Amino acid sequence: MFSWDLLANAVVAGVLLGGFYAAVSLGVSLTFGLLDVVNIAHPAFVILGSYAAYAMNSSFGLDPILTGMLLTPLFYVLGAAVYQVYYASFERRGEESLRGLVFFFGLLFIIEVSLSLTYGVDYRLVEAPYIGKSIELGGVGVAVRLLVPFAVGLAMTLALHLFLSRTFYGRAIKAVSQDRLALRLMGANPVRIKTIAFGIGIAAASLSGALLVTIAPVVPSTDRDYIGRVFAIAVLGGLGSIGGTLVAAIILGVAESLMATFFGPSWSLAVSFGILLLALAVRPTGLFGR
Repeated sequence: MFSWDLLANAVVAGVLLGGFYAAVSLGVSLTFGLLDVVNIAHPAFVILGSYAAYAMNSSFGLDPILTGMLLTPLFYVLGAAVYQVYYASFERRGEESLRGLVFFFGLLFIIEVSLSLTYGVDYRLVEAPYIGKSIELGGVGVAVRLLVPFAVGLAMTLALHLFLSRTFYGRAIKAVSQDRLALRLMGANPVRIKTIAFGIGIAAASLSGALLVTIAPVVPSTDRDYIGRVFAIAVLGGLGSIGGTLVAAIILGVAESLMATFFGPSWSLAVSFGILLLALAVRPTGLFGR
């Protein structure tokens, strides 16, 4: 039954969820939108970050989000190594279109199977002081477990935006897919720039994985729920647009929350993709695409 209170709660929850979705999608917006690298293994790195946060939380009692921040340098190195393998094996030979896609598919399944063999297929969850608490604001209940990831997601979006717009390496990343010759004339190595960008994308994925495990329990196959969603957000916002990623994530978050509240969760993802198709029919470059 419809009620204004229920609507308000659904919208607030959707906005908070959208902030988290933005964090999950930033890496795809960076690698797919600016580097033209279709890293479909991105959600697997998200779940790998979730399990890293779970392992540190269950073993040492560390806060999962703090763990995610501490482990970002490690995941950055991992991402840089993955790109070096991808470049040497496929991109340098001009075979990144299909064989490179298979490479990332294989990487996704390797991560998922490895986590399944190590931790099993039982749901894993973490403990933190903010999980299970809520705040009442004018009759609207705000779950702290959503509010904290929302705030971190906003901070990640702002930090990446400032990095890309205010630093030499950030501007080089934005230029690498547009004019590699001009980039070389600026004294930058395109392969090194793409390695840095890919490492940042995987580091962002790992941190968003730590956010994910504070919102809901995870299993290794949870990555499948995000493969379509993160690419939908990146395309809807406009490829390479960090601000557009945030706006698109909030739109999809609100849409999913409304559908889950009033029609059931099974419809939420379908409606999100319906919004994507409608937006692309009207503006194929996305909301903020050039």
